[in-house]
Amino acid sequence: MKVKYLIFVALVLSLVSSCIEDGFTTSSSDVLEFSVDTLAFDTILTEEGTPTAKFLVYNRHKKMLNISSIRVKGESEAKFYLNVDGMKGEEFHNVEVRGQDSIYVFVQAYVGATSSLDPVEFIDNIEFITNGVEQRVALSAWALDVHRINGDTITEDTRFTAQRPYVIFDTLTVAPGATLTIDPGATLMFHDKAALRVEGTLKAIGSQEKFIHFRGDRLGNVLPDVTYDMMAGQWGGVLFMGDSFDNEMQYVYMRGSSNGVIADSCGVENRKLHIFNSILHNSAGIVLTTIHSWVEAEGVEFSDASQAVFLGYGGKLRFSNCTFANYYLFSAISLPILTLGYVSPDEKLESPLMDACFDNCIFYGNTYDINIGSFDNTDVYIRNCLFKANGEDDDHFTSCVWGGDPKFYTVRADYYFDYRLKDESDAIAKGDPALLPEHARFDMLGNDRLAGGALDLGAYRYIPQPEEEEK
Repeated sequence: MKVKYLIFVALVLSLVSSCIEDGFTTSSSDVLEFSVDTLAFDTILTEEGTPTAKFLVYNRHKKMLNISSIRVKGESEAKFYLNVDGMKGEEFHNVEVRGQDSIYVFVQAYVGATSSLDPVEFIDNIEFITNGVEQRVALSAWALDVHRINGDTITEDTRFTAQRPYVIFDTLTVAPGATLTIDPGATLMFHDKAALRVEGTLKAIGSQEKFIHFRGDRLGNVLPDVTYDMMAGQWGGVLFMGDSFDNEMQYVYMRGSSNGVIADSCGVENRKLHIFNSILHNSAGIVLTTIHSWVEAEGVEFSDASQAVFLGYGGKLRFSNCTFANYYLFSAISLPILTLGYVSPDEKLESPLMDACFDNCIFYGNTYDINIGSFDNTDVYIRNCLFKANGEDDDHFTSCVWGGDPKFYTVRADYYFDYRLKDESDAIAKGDPALLPEHARFDMLGNDRLAGGALDLGAYRYIPQPEEEEK
């Protein structure tokens, strides 16, 4: 029995040893393979670490490989931090990779402040030495120098220029009596939960060639085909407080906030906010909220929110040639696109009821158009507007397009959001030029709304596109 047992053990050991190559190869022809040739970081902000990037190191051979050295080898001023197979460090020795196996290498980058107004590229290499053979994976990072603002309060008139982006941590407050002027082409990037609180006055006046950008500060991709810039809820939003008046947002592209723009209660004796030829896009809450305030907008795209695109409660409202669209991507939509309150005499309290006109606008998306079916005995008038819903005109709805389709270029499933008008749109030539303010004759792309004699609905004049550009 003992002899048979020994023979059985020997046979098992022989089978196991034939399946496992536990020796090292030392041949100079047996080297590594990598999942990338170059590990490229998206543009990073100076004095901030990047998200972690990674790649795989493969041993395609049967026997084990011993990597005698792994290190960053270069002379750039950037710092690249490594984590090799779960171990952090700057340099690694005698790293073993089993036959036909792989290990991960994780990399983070950090770049100090530069004196350049333009992005600067930093290039280095990770050097691997295996069996006397040197191999490299290139590292590339573009760094952008920025102005940092940490919970500051602006107490005197201040100008933000377009030279460098501004990164705002916590909340930036414009104090009563102070005016913050933002130049064309300037970019304000807000950190998580940071916001702009206006108690004084905001003059964000861009141009058709140089929009002003309000966005989150996270760069790069959250998924391979989805950038952080597409994500809602990246930062707090813009809040105009009760005693803030004469605010301007012209040629502003604002996106990715939690609360959008809020115009808080101040009465209707003075205009609180004017928005012109701008895009307010992608809010985790509401894109625009007005509360007992005088707000006007022309040529504005209000788009994509988990709740209403526009929530108005009382106040004086004048909206002309605006697009209100909702194809929100990240959750079910909980409110109609246009949600109005404090409208009818039944709601009468101390403040005046809503006094509103919506002219030559579009209301369309994946939810109800409007929360109120009748405006009898109110001061709300909707003229020459397109609705997805079926309905009919009355004393408050005039010359409207009911059950229409603007045929946007937007394809939600492809993460493509473009609210211009495609061919055969029901919004083409359905506007009333008499309702168009003279200063709003040109849309935000510089197109003359009256060039063809008729007026299109919404924020964008219809322009035929080559067939290959359609989406």
